[in-house]
Amino acid sequence: MSSIRTLRSFLAVARLGSFSAAGKEIGLTAAAVGQQIRALEDELHKVLFDRSGRAIVLNTAGRGMVAPVKELIARYEALAADEAGEALTGTVVMGALVSALMGAFADSLWSLTRQHPDLDVTLFAGQSADFAGRVDRGELDAAVVTQPPIRLPSNLVWTRLYTEPMVLIVPAKPHFTVPADGLAILADCPFLRFDRQTWTGHLVDEVLAQCGAAARTRMELNSLEAIVALVRQGFGVSIVPQLANLQWARDRALRIVPLPGVAVQRSVGLLERRQHSRARVTEAIKAYFAANGTPGTP
Repeated sequence: MSSIRTLRSFLAVARLGSFSAAGKEIGLTAAAVGQQIRALEDELHKVLFDRSGRAIVLNTAGRGMVAPVKELIARYEALAADEAGEALTGTVVMGALVSALMGAFADSLWSLTRQHPDLDVTLFAGQSADFAGRVDRGELDAAVVTQPPIRLPSNLVWTRLYTEPMVLIVPAKPHFTVPADGLAILADCPFLRFDRQTWTGHLVDEVLAQCGAAARTRMELNSLEAIVALVRQGFGVSIVPQLANLQWARDRALRIVPLPGVAVQRSVGLLERRQHSRARVTEAIKAYFAANGTPGTP
């Protein structure tokens, strides 16, 4: 029977795409990792990876192994918990919006890892829609994402952690004339739009619909950080979530302009399977936000 170490090697190769990179991560030579994977395939009587030169890519059988192998490892790691069952240990693999890592969610992780020093958190940054599929397939234990605008599969559940108001931001030193009125700004100024295909992009459309504005889209991007950077440099205006914990009111390079009649908020929450082996970790994250409330947005 394959050891836990072999199963860890399988997950490392699946994630990193090479024996060499996996070996560096887990402290083995590439040859040793390759030998482990071949032994695992022999034991299971199935090929798990498509090999093409140096590229090692999961095939259909291998992809189907990821979730159950992660479950086995998590259950094994749970055995190391203290007798009272209070300590969180082992590895939890999560996805998170980059904007969440810049503020409120980062605070919760800092608190969690200080309280449970034997807990190892592996984080992947990305977009909400991408994370939904990875959580569903078991590649991620959970993900911090925007509230889904679509119906989720029955085996997934989303729990709100905090909210952020959608606001209009304009540069303090623009390369164009900025009217005083928010609606006039949207009508006359170059608009940097958040990607319409993303979940946050749907919220931007909702804001524009509520205020009845027809923005002059100059550029469409899928990075909130890139949009804010371009606004700071004076290249356009945008509608974005006012990120929790960031001191935008003190930012000398941009300012927030009110949009009368608009009350759209971005809800950020935890997406997870209804049943999974790292539920104690996700419950601890939810408890943190329940105890500390919604972060302020100065």
